[in-house]
Amino acid sequence: MTIPVDKLSDPAVRAFVSALNANDRDAFMATLAPGATMSDDGSDRDLDEWTEKEIFASRGQMEIESVKDDGHVLVARFRNDTWGEMRTRWRFVVEGGKVARFETGQA
Repeated sequence: MTIPVDKLSDPAVRAFVSALNANDRDAFMATLAPGATMSDDGSDRDLDEWTEKEIFASRGQMEIESVKDDGHVLVARFRNDTWGEMRTRWRFVVEGGKVARFETGQA
């Protein structure tokens, strides 16, 4: 069973996932706090390079399976044209209504 994006409780996380699924780079960047950071499988990555490769150039999509920690931890089926589909965990740090950091990796 998947959880509809519009049911995500944290507005910043909801906007992040909505923009990612719409492949809307401008809307996605608007969800991020200035200086936002991210990691993939425990290693910090360059946010702009990673999002271009893993989301926008490869049409990334998330289907949410579960939500925890007041909407800041998601388990999702993430797929893109490069890697196919995998079960992933996403953790968000939200500050001032924007995503200051996200961490993702295989679940």
